[in-house]
Amino acid sequence: MRRVTRLALYAAALGLAAQAIFPFLWMLSTSLKPPREVLATPPGLVPAAPTLDNFVRLLTETAFITYFRNSVLVAGLTVLLTTLVGAVGAYSLTRFRFPGREAVAKLILATYMFAPILIVVPIYIMARRLGIVNTHTALVLSYTSFSLPFALWLLRAFFQSIPLDLEEAALVDGAGRPRAVAYVVAPLALPGLLATAIFTFTLAWNDYIFTLILIASDELKTLPVGVQDLFAAAVVDWGLVMAAGVLITIPALAFFMAVQRHLVAGWGSGGLKG
Repeated sequence: MRRVTRLALYAAALGLAAQAIFPFLWMLSTSLKPPREVLATPPGLVPAAPTLDNFVRLLTETAFITYFRNSVLVAGLTVLLTTLVGAVGAYSLTRFRFPGREAVAKLILATYMFAPILIVVPIYIMARRLGIVNTHTALVLSYTSFSLPFALWLLRAFFQSIPLDLEEAALVDGAGRPRAVAYVVAPLALPGLLATAIFTFTLAWNDYIFTLILIASDELKTLPVGVQDLFAAAVVDWGLVMAAGVLITIPALAFFMAVQRHLVAGWGSGGLKG
């Protein structure tokens, strides 16, 4: 009976994995097909005549490289700013006592419940008054403002789980607070910092609404809005679109795989890592 249950669990897990990976496989397959094979009937998963022509045309005949560079810049700066401000704010909410501390924490969580579309207009008005419309600065600040409530709440939970005795021991041994935070608290909070970075990077990398509203210049657009222009043609070149989809997905996947090992290791380290 136990063996049947285990096989059923494995089968269910395999089915979920296949469901998740199949769209990416189809996208990759289509990106490698010549135009005449993309709309062939019946469709096939494996290209009969694989080609890299769609990728070559994407990189040479469109502004994809410019959009890619803009997305990397905006997402990278957003991750750095959100993680830094979130870590400092979460640390202050767990290590310092001041009136209204718990109310502030609850208010932070409440602000995260608003959908991004509800704050696009206020953010645009503020950006216009500050004179930063049609700049990457506006995008970075917008993404940070939306990511920060979740980052603060997540990091607050991680800092609360770190024994205060470890930090106090470092202070007794002569380390100042900045050094104690850097060498004791930060390594233990690494899983939370990485989880915050993954969440923030994904949001900034995939966002469409804020870029559409705040950016007008073609040379400043990020990938989601820039690739949307590929659909403006009378006949959509699906091979080109799928090639763009593959190149958009790879950085996010690579970023997650790069930090996954540190994320899992940090989860299991607990208070023994200091």
